[in-house]
Amino acid sequence: MKCDTQLPDDATFCIKCGAKQQPQAAQAAQASQTPQSTQTTTNQDQDTIKEIKCPSCGAPISPKFGEMVITCEYCGSSVTLENTGWKNIAKHTMLPITITDKDDATARLKKMMDHGLLHRHLQESSTLEEINLTMVPYWIIPVTARTNLVAIDVAAEVGSIATTAALFGVMGGAMGGGGFGSQRGGGNFGGGMMDGMLMGSMLGGGGMMGGGSNTKRAYTIDANYNCPVIALKALTMYQPHDYEFALDGRVDFDSKKIPKSVKVLNGDINEDAAKSQAKGIADQLQSKRAHSQYHMIQQIDTQEEVSSGELLHVPIWFAKYDHKGKKIILVIDANSGAAINSIGL
Repeated sequence: MKCDTQLPDDATFCIKCGAKQQPQAAQAAQASQTPQSTQTTTNQDQDTIKEIKCPSCGAPISPKFGEMVITCEYCGSSVTLENTGWKNIAKHTMLPITITDKDDATARLKKMMDHGLLHRHLQESSTLEEINLTMVPYWIIPVTARTNLVAIDVAAEVGSIATTAALFGVMGGAMGGGGFGSQRGGGNFGGGMMDGMLMGSMLGGGGMMGGGSNTKRAYTIDANYNCPVIALKALTMYQPHDYEFALDGRVDFDSKKIPKSVKVLNGDINEDAAKSQAKGIADQLQSKRAHSQYHMIQQIDTQEEVSSGELLHVPIWFAKYDHKGKKIILVIDANSGAAINSIGL
């Protein structure tokens, strides 16, 4: 009404000058300024696209068919489309870029290659072919996992073997050293027999004492994960397997806070698919944790429960190296500076 800025029908205040609006007049102005071509949709879109408005400023949003992430042209905020299609929208978040300089990123990559990422000194014989910074979408899926397992209690097993060895040692000394073995000139009879019995006990896990079966124990491992699942099919080869982002630093997605030189990728993997993949990731992490804590695991079973996720855009440095004709791609978190993974091609 004051500066002629095009506004949504139900706008209360102008997003440009702040003037209070009159809904009917604003609606008439909207209708007169809207080209006829923008009011039509393709046959493919019209059954799924409903009227969508930005949750931040109320401006109309025009999604393209197949998109999961839409940026508001008025305020720069971004929304994500849930599994129900265009009917529901929800805000998503992003991690700020802290490593913006290419030289800084390259220096970090060099240090990682020389001192631990690949556990080999590759920097000297490798050539950096390409490096770029991209905002990549990830689903963050909360997973609660419980693993029940049965394993042999190594400490109890060792104690049982030691007790058995001591007992047989005493018996063997009595029988082989001063008993009927020496009277028959067979001093080795008692000791050899006891040695065999002891060896059988140690190797068989039970022997005469039968104590091996009593060392099995049941254990439970509970853990919570915020599993990151890459939300773009073309980048699934870079899926993290044992990595979590620093979620405490995330903020609402705002395209205005992202440098124009940084490409923002759209997602094409829905939340249901991400939940299924997150369960598999949690299962692998639980198995790895169980085998690092317990030995001789005989049974293991993990149950996972997943919660609603959120879409998180993360700044990622992709660096491509050539090492004697072989390609190596390093994936670096441009928020924390940590290495996410490395891919050999």
